[in-house]
Amino acid sequence: MATLLYRLGRAAFRRRGRVVAVWLLLLGLLGGAAAAFSGTMTDDFTMPGTESQRAMDALERDFPQASGAAGTVVVAAPEGETLEQADLAPLVREAADIPGVVAAMDPFATGAVSEDGRFALIQTQFDSVVADITQEQTDAFQRVGADADGLRVEHGGEVVTAQAGVHAGATEVIGVVVAAVVLVLTFGSLVAAGMTLLNALIGVGVGMAGLFALSGSVELSSTAPILALMLGLAVGIDYSLFLASRYRQLLTEGVAPEEAAGRATGTAGSAVVFAGATVVIALSGLSVVGIPFLTVMGLAAAATVAVAVVVALTLLPAILGYAGDRVLPRARRGGTANGRADSTDADAARHADASDRADASDRADVSESTGQRSDRGAGFAWGRLVTRLRLPLLLVGVAGLGLLALPMQDMRLALPDASTAAEDSPERQAYDLTTEGFGPGFNARLVAVVTGDDPAATARAAEEAAGVINATEGVVAVTPPQRNETGTTALLNVTPATGPTDAATEDTVHALRDQVADIEGADIALTGTTAVGIDVSEKLADALPVYLLLVVGLSFFLLMLVFRSVLVPLKAAVGFLLTVGATFGLTVAVFQEGHLAELIGLDTTGPLVSFLPILLIGILFGLAMDYEVFLVSRMREDYVHGHAPRQATINGLGHNGRVVTAAAVIMISVFAGFALADDPIIKSIGFALAVGVLIDAFVVRMTLVPAAMALLGRAAWWLPRSLDRALPDLDVEGERLQRQLAGDRAE
Repeated sequence: MATLLYRLGRAAFRRRGRVVAVWLLLLGLLGGAAAAFSGTMTDDFTMPGTESQRAMDALERDFPQASGAAGTVVVAAPEGETLEQADLAPLVREAADIPGVVAAMDPFATGAVSEDGRFALIQTQFDSVVADITQEQTDAFQRVGADADGLRVEHGGEVVTAQAGVHAGATEVIGVVVAAVVLVLTFGSLVAAGMTLLNALIGVGVGMAGLFALSGSVELSSTAPILALMLGLAVGIDYSLFLASRYRQLLTEGVAPEEAAGRATGTAGSAVVFAGATVVIALSGLSVVGIPFLTVMGLAAAATVAVAVVVALTLLPAILGYAGDRVLPRARRGGTANGRADSTDADAARHADASDRADASDRADVSESTGQRSDRGAGFAWGRLVTRLRLPLLLVGVAGLGLLALPMQDMRLALPDASTAAEDSPERQAYDLTTEGFGPGFNARLVAVVTGDDPAATARAAEEAAGVINATEGVVAVTPPQRNETGTTALLNVTPATGPTDAATEDTVHALRDQVADIEGADIALTGTTAVGIDVSEKLADALPVYLLLVVGLSFFLLMLVFRSVLVPLKAAVGFLLTVGATFGLTVAVFQEGHLAELIGLDTTGPLVSFLPILLIGILFGLAMDYEVFLVSRMREDYVHGHAPRQATINGLGHNGRVVTAAAVIMISVFAGFALADDPIIKSIGFALAVGVLIDAFVVRMTLVPAAMALLGRAAWWLPRSLDRALPDLDVEGERLQRQLAGDRAE
């Protein structure tokens, strides 16, 4: 792989004009396609195979007029006053006149008026499912009651939340600005920093444009593009940073620019391919859970990461062709064939020889075994400290991460609802006003769907179900059965006593399903937004251990291929589990228990969004492997070249610690920018990823990993002979490429 990438890097460098033109043309074409064909994002979470989805499918098939999206207009009179039917009649007419509305019900006719007469609910039924509701219909619905003098009117229900969506805001720019500052400080060159950031932004632009171009034909949740943007920015900057850093290192060693671009792509590029592949595999693996919206979300993010990898391997070498040695600080230029972009083979060979001599001298300079100096750079100093205090650091680190993971045992999962929306959002205003007037259960209403072949038997089953449901603890009210024209399907609206994401509501749903299971004559299934949320959360919770085992097993196998060791991947997998546990624990402590929630602008605490844990595992897995590969590959390289195990570990931190630190800071900054977003879903994902990268990069990979490597010594690199012969050699460090270059020069 390294040899192929070496040739690709040199070709892109030499034909830089064509490469840049192709990417800019692709960006323009996809941007035009996105403008012409983009569709509407929705938050319609479906779950094939669950009872709630089965009931929804039955309604859509047999009772279509009751299967459409629902909206609720919440009306409140001033304190101390009551509502009159004359006050509400104009609002009912307005709602009924909205295109697509099949029914707008008078609260006085349906009993949807509070006991004190101050609050009322106008239930509105649309003829289309949530995914088909247009923005025009939502806008018309939210204008109902705009002229109602003296009354407070709020709008909620599926028709509002479906179009609320998730949008990138100004806070996301913070991460990009911090990333730019980190790049300038890391490179000491505005050209290098700007080139790296531009490369990543073009990659993100191509990926996002392609995603929006497909949104007209593929149903995307509103979270999917933001997740793709978040990951595309982070990994795009990271991968470009790794390649540009290796290119700069080669230039300072006297390698000609074209040769340096090829060798950087062949060595660091190999690690980028591996790291990117792990992220893509982990995200694509979300499809095994069998949840459509999660599958689309994972594939969208995976595609964006894949584009970031291809851009880094092709567009960056091309841009380097224009930059030459200007990627170096001004004081360090001049030793790179005067920054020439085109060099002869003789130049390349001469500079490659210089590079080998510099590399050998560099290793000798830090070799502890020969007694020579190894005291330069913060990375080397940290490496010596970690390896000297390896046992205490391991004990303290593992114990500390274990303590941070403790809140995870109380983790609850749920789909997002209006109770966790921003306080000034329409859906949150309607939710709070409904709770004030009627209680939290009116925001969590359930639907019992009764289906059968015989109308008489269906009617008897529906009446019996109404009685059983009404007598179930935790139920406030149940409406009389509503039947379709043939009488083979009936539905009952059920109001629980508690809110949508309350643990007691989950108990009530399970109790209701148990109670109606013995009723004969018809099939009875419970559905509604609340029931769907419970079913989705439970299915995701059940899939979480399987997915975690899949990811950990995959990491073990891939790292065994890369490092040809058994204990190195085992240590990496254990470190990943520590990262995941501590990240979950901190996220639960903030978003569910409310500790320090005000620091990130969190309005309301509650259960974590149900797909966060499984999404977090997939993303963090790939990022953790990034840092593992970039650090440990240098350790292995020095060990193979004769260094003592402890010194090889120190060298790995000394040479690559700064780049990994910069990459991690950039990742954290990008994710932290999303943690400041208004939407609670994006806020929780951004926070969890920022915390996860912080823990994994600085606690696990740069502290616990080198401590464990120093403790294991030579045993860290042990691999049974049978496995050594069976496993293919991926040559991630580019050893075969180095031998090939050396052979070419010898000839």
